[in-house]
Amino acid sequence: MSIYKRISQLVAKGVEVELIEKSDAIYVRNQILGHLQLASFEEDYTPTDKSIPDLLEELITYAVDNNIVEDILDEKEILSANIMNCFLEMPSTVNKQFYDRYEHSPEKATDYFYALSKNSNYIQMKRISKNIHYKTSTPYGEMDITINLSKPEKDPEQIKRERAMKQTIQYPKCLLCAENEGYVGRIGHPARSNHRIIEVPLAGEQWFLQYSPYVYYNEHSILLAGEHRDMKVNRGSFDRLTAFVEKFPHYFVGSNADLPIVGGSILSHDHYQAGRYEFGMTRAENEFTFVLDKYPSLQAAVVKWPMSVIRLSGKSRTKLIDAATYILDVWKNYSDESNAIHAYTDETPHNTITPIARMRDGLFELDLVLRNNRTTDEHPLGIFHPHEDVHHIKKENIGLIEVMGLAVLPPRLKTEIDEIRAYLLGEVSSVADYHQQWANQMKSSYKDRLNESNVDQTIKDELGKKFTRVLEDSGVFKVNKVGRDAFRAFINTLNA
Repeated sequence: MSIYKRISQLVAKGVEVELIEKSDAIYVRNQILGHLQLASFEEDYTPTDKSIPDLLEELITYAVDNNIVEDILDEKEILSANIMNCFLEMPSTVNKQFYDRYEHSPEKATDYFYALSKNSNYIQMKRISKNIHYKTSTPYGEMDITINLSKPEKDPEQIKRERAMKQTIQYPKCLLCAENEGYVGRIGHPARSNHRIIEVPLAGEQWFLQYSPYVYYNEHSILLAGEHRDMKVNRGSFDRLTAFVEKFPHYFVGSNADLPIVGGSILSHDHYQAGRYEFGMTRAENEFTFVLDKYPSLQAAVVKWPMSVIRLSGKSRTKLIDAATYILDVWKNYSDESNAIHAYTDETPHNTITPIARMRDGLFELDLVLRNNRTTDEHPLGIFHPHEDVHHIKKENIGLIEVMGLAVLPPRLKTEIDEIRAYLLGEVSSVADYHQQWANQMKSSYKDRLNESNVDQTIKDELGKKFTRVLEDSGVFKVNKVGRDAFRAFINTLNA
């Protein structure tokens, strides 16, 4: 490998995807030379089909081989981000470019920023391509299954260093703080030199838009509060969510719930997730409609979905915010002991909502997913949480993305499913103990009907059934007569 050739090819790719102008090429090349500790340059260029991530990977390999960085994940990531930062404008210029395009259309603005985030390798498209992703049919419509293979595993030396370090640095405060923009990174904190965020004021507050480095769906973006504060679902949340879709009507936006177990992975920083994708829950039909007496101008319905979802829609954003706040306030204090729903244990609250906003046919639409995080001895991880018999597939919290119908499953499943496949075909296999009962059930159900041509689809379908069960377990009002009667009783309480 000629290091000079690879540098020239990377710079040429930067020009090709419009990260830089042709007149910037020498400057960018010289900056990269500095990062690779090269004092001179030899002209060496031939066109290549290699992508930016491929070329970048080769530069990092050169750096490791020549002792510029150690072969440790964080050191390699820091150098990679520093190299790609050579191609990027300052944040003020990126914001100006975004809003210049916004004047023409919100789509043009997000198209620009999404392309920038991918081409700068902030969004790790090469790693994301490793993910397994497919759709599966369920009684509630199609859902998405993803086995996450994109995040690199930490090497033993990195883990050793992280454990040895005294974590006294409190900057940035967390992974979602705006202070991550341009942060070089360190052992235990990811490199963010090539990270840019867009200022998006919402309801009189400072908020920022960025894309997720490991997108789970198209244009998977994160909205983060400028202030480092705990996640809260309240009237302000509904105000900001609907304000965002008014600004960007081609995106949905939603919030994780604000309680442990039913919330997302980061509850210490107020944030939302958005994007340009139609989830199964978005496509789900109304199971039945009802009138919300206090807000008769709004359309209200219970959605045909395994979790308990009230859908509100209307022209007035203010009335929608009022209605959502009213439902949240009633739900927070609602108990139905016959259906295991307790609003409080002593002073500890259990009820909250996962809200999702979108524009549809010119109307504001809010989905309010009712959540409860109470635990018992029988269900120590949560009554309305995946139950023990599906933990072999999904044991983690059911956050916003799963609620909407996209399963994000652990990477271990890839090799484990390969073993199950061999078992179902009668081949030598080593099925994990926690999957054995499931594998036996499939073998018994399909008997001699499984072969090379249908076994993969069968496993996908059965995995979809398991994920459906995960969501059914998480629903507070079950999808049966008892559960639907209980849901109607809650609606009657709203109208009391």
